[in-house]
Amino acid sequence: MSLQPVILAGGSGTRLWPLSRDQYPKPFLKINSDRSMLQETVLRLDGIESNLPIVVCNEDHRFLVTDHMSDIARTPHSILLEPVGRNTAPALTIAALRAFEEEEDTVILSLHADHIVKDVSKFHEALNLGIHLASENGVVTFGVMPTEPNTELGYIQKESTTNSYSALIGFIEKPDLERAVSMVRSGEYLWNSGMFMLHARLWLDLMKKYSPEILKACESSMSRGESDALFYRPRKEAFASSPSDSIDYAVMERLANSEGENPSRWVIPVDIGWSDIGTWSSLWAEGDKSPAGNVTAGNVHPENTNNSLVISDHEMVAVIGMENVVIVETSDTLLVTTMEEEQQVKKFVTNLEPPYDIYRKHPRKVHRPWGTYEIIDQGPGFQVKRIHVKPGEALSLQRHNHRAEHWVVVRGTATVIRNDEARFKLSENESTFIPIGAKHRLENEENVPLEIIEVQSGTYLGEDDITRFDDRYNR
Repeated sequence: MSLQPVILAGGSGTRLWPLSRDQYPKPFLKINSDRSMLQETVLRLDGIESNLPIVVCNEDHRFLVTDHMSDIARTPHSILLEPVGRNTAPALTIAALRAFEEEEDTVILSLHADHIVKDVSKFHEALNLGIHLASENGVVTFGVMPTEPNTELGYIQKESTTNSYSALIGFIEKPDLERAVSMVRSGEYLWNSGMFMLHARLWLDLMKKYSPEILKACESSMSRGESDALFYRPRKEAFASSPSDSIDYAVMERLANSEGENPSRWVIPVDIGWSDIGTWSSLWAEGDKSPAGNVTAGNVHPENTNNSLVISDHEMVAVIGMENVVIVETSDTLLVTTMEEEQQVKKFVTNLEPPYDIYRKHPRKVHRPWGTYEIIDQGPGFQVKRIHVKPGEALSLQRHNHRAEHWVVVRGTATVIRNDEARFKLSENESTFIPIGAKHRLENEENVPLEIIEVQSGTYLGEDDITRFDDRYNR
């Protein structure tokens, strides 16, 4: 028997906008750490005997996953690419199908890529106990001992016992405050962490029993999918036909309410410093506070300000005479709200319409498999980008129908292909011009980063004005 970690890295985390965007979601943010939440989730498994993790993510985020894994010198077992979002039940099911195909006697550990766990040693103790229970055909959940009557989390009801684990009685959706207070006082309820463990074959059996339509769609999509190095692409049409459902709704709640003792259903209470950091107020609650109760990051200067969260990702931010506010500044966006009104952030971002929906999609610095680009100026008929190309990487061989480009190298050495000309080099302070319709490619063949300034001019400057002829990243 082996342990197969499955890391679910989907979702957009709109409640943490503007740091979190569609193209740079919550798992890739650095929260209370020098590493991203995805990286922390992976490193948290060090010391546990297990297979390399299977990561499930949106196809648009695949190179973010590889970059973040590479930065911590880790390689995943595989990366399963969701062609469309269908919630956590289908995501875990395709991972279970992959794990079961490779080894029938394997236990899957389902983890979310955007949770905080402060006490890793206690986390390991709980996992080791969970492996023992799951190996005996049990379904193991991990319930967090509550520190407050939180109305933004689901709860697990457990059987009263003094053992290190208890029988699972049921799941409770987010309660109102009165009920949350009553449940916490009773000592019979735990926060639902969303982490659990069971045999891969048992998960598939439970899906067949409780959510057969999801299982059928996932089986079809995986059997007809395509491999691309570490990536595996389930067939889009089949996966898109799956109902969208969470793990709890699809299986866990129905299992908890079912009669009979098989399979065994267990909950392990944990006190591991867990948080899902789902809101700005939860980030404030987990942060290191000043004597005035403020949590700050970046170039922030609070004066006569109390119990507030202020983050500066770019400019200096001065906050004077405020209380219970949330201020988040990025290079292209400024959010100002109160702790009481922060729940409106998700609604606001979801309702952004063109042309302002760009602020929901991605930050000013856009990540690509070859590096990044950042729009530093724009106006009618022109746009200026700062382009960073990683050592050994290259943009696609491409053509634009509506814009010309002027490249100036400011750092490193660029290798340029333009129409049928031979490849040529550009050093720092040298430049070249790419006319409209010219077939071209930018490469970095050196072992140091390449940075260029690109000035675009034309009638249309959208990112979809690209015809690709060759691309090493299969876009």
